[in-house]
Amino acid sequence: MPLGKRAAAEFIGTFWLVFGGCGSAVISAAFPNVGIGLLGVALAFGLTVLTMAFAIGHISGCHLNPAVSVGLVVGKRFPASDLLAYVVAQVAGGIAGAGVLYVIASGRAGFDLAGGFASNGYAAHSPGGYSLVACLVAEVVLTFMFLMIIQGATDRRAPQGFAPIAIGLGLTLIHLIGIPVTNLSVNPARSTGPALFVGGWAVEQLWLFWLAPIVGAAIAGLVYPLVAGEQQSN
Repeated sequence: MPLGKRAAAEFIGTFWLVFGGCGSAVISAAFPNVGIGLLGVALAFGLTVLTMAFAIGHISGCHLNPAVSVGLVVGKRFPASDLLAYVVAQVAGGIAGAGVLYVIASGRAGFDLAGGFASNGYAAHSPGGYSLVACLVAEVVLTFMFLMIIQGATDRRAPQGFAPIAIGLGLTLIHLIGIPVTNLSVNPARSTGPALFVGGWAVEQLWLFWLAPIVGAAIAGLVYPLVAGEQQSN
């Protein structure tokens, strides 16, 4: 599949992840009387990845996340020569998803970006008031586990056809753990889109949500082949 088509699929998939996942948080989480809450938002993020994995997994591999792409490069499951195109497409898709969400969300009376717009944050901007160190550790560890799930579920020795379910449910579980800590990122593209619209503190804290997921993913890219006992390549 040509790189351009694969990058286009990554753009669309990451758009859906940010629009669907962050949209559930911004529009639906606390909707009067029928708000979906933390569980609903976590499930929404998992469903975006599950649906896109079935929709575009056969086109681009459905990374939807610069950290995932980096981790797969480190694990020799994805060519480094394609990394930049994937990251650019993912970040652009995340910004586009946040942009469409902003147009819709701002159409409601009383909308205010000061509410955070589903941005990720630490310390004073952590939903639960968690420290910088706690947030850093959470993002590294949760991204590490996400990449372990991805690599294991897509291993050619794993049961075939079930990877999207395992990965989608894995992301749901990760959100159930991490939303109170950082609003959960594990994905620099997901963090970048909303942060650019909020500006200020969200952009100032964005560094952590690039650094920690990439570190966690890279470690998983090194560890999984050791555990699996076999290097693989796409």
